[in-house]
Amino acid sequence: MVKFPAKGRVPQVTDRTEDVLSKVSGYGDNMLQMPFVGIPSFFRTDMETEWDKLDLALVGVPSDAGLSHRPGARYGPQAVRAQSGLIRYINPFTRVIPYELARVRDIGDVPIENTLQLDLIVEEIFAFYKRIAAAGIIPVSVGGDHSISYPIVKALGAQQPLGLIHFDAHHDTTPAMKGSRFHHGAPFRNGIVDGVIDPKRMIQIGIRDPYQETARPFVDEQGITVIDMVEFTKRGIDETVREIRRVVGAGPVYISFDVDVLDPAYAPGTGTPVVGGLTVREAMQLLHGLRGLNIVGGDVVEVSPPFDPTGVTALVGAQMMFEILCLAAEAFANRQR
Repeated sequence: MVKFPAKGRVPQVTDRTEDVLSKVSGYGDNMLQMPFVGIPSFFRTDMETEWDKLDLALVGVPSDAGLSHRPGARYGPQAVRAQSGLIRYINPFTRVIPYELARVRDIGDVPIENTLQLDLIVEEIFAFYKRIAAAGIIPVSVGGDHSISYPIVKALGAQQPLGLIHFDAHHDTTPAMKGSRFHHGAPFRNGIVDGVIDPKRMIQIGIRDPYQETARPFVDEQGITVIDMVEFTKRGIDETVREIRRVVGAGPVYISFDVDVLDPAYAPGTGTPVVGGLTVREAMQLLHGLRGLNIVGGDVVEVSPPFDPTGVTALVGAQMMFEILCLAAEAFANRQR
């Protein structure tokens, strides 16, 4: 028989989330807020302006000046912040809690002043991430279009060329277009030419590029490893993960995740969708297989909210950002040992 509490007495709750988190360092004051309460930040982390108080920075890069097609990715950081409130502090698949491994904070957006001049935008982003690199902070960023990745890797790879794990429908190695080499189809060509990306430690997953006649020659010339969608279907998750780990090795590596690597059924809100891509679950499994690598940063790009009023693409972007955050936090903790 069920026993009810005596009249006037309130049952004591001893396993509240508030009590659990209050005993562990690393959680911000906003972590316990409901998703609809307060000003959105990435994963309800606290905002931070003093960079000496953090190990890992969550950054928005609101620029889509490098787009060749459908605009709107400049609104990506805002949308991802809002949807990220639905993601809790623990990864339910890997059981990783990044906030127990590193001091993680949202440091806001790159303060872009020259919003209509792509060459100057690249310089502004580079200067911002150069400061991040000098402070020894690991950045996990959200764009913005894929042109933002070039100045980021240029800053992070200045001392030592980076390996690169690139999830995308496109190679992003095309030549200059419409008078600029900084467009969203060329960030990794630029990075290789500048010597900040090691092409022999670069791998691309999910490629099905409609523009490969202009992009693929550079890929083959540089010896970049490619697992396109046809090859991925043959290999499957486990073999693809083994190949990624073999290619990038133990050196510093950057992860760049373009949401158009996913089939448009899962991420319709993007600038250049291509049918026949990864499922969200496949993408997550691939990222889970990267645990233990020497991750020094990552980004999620090309979330374009105007093309997805449901918000699901921004939610997917937030989840991929969280997966990269977990990998980066584990890598940071491993380097402290």
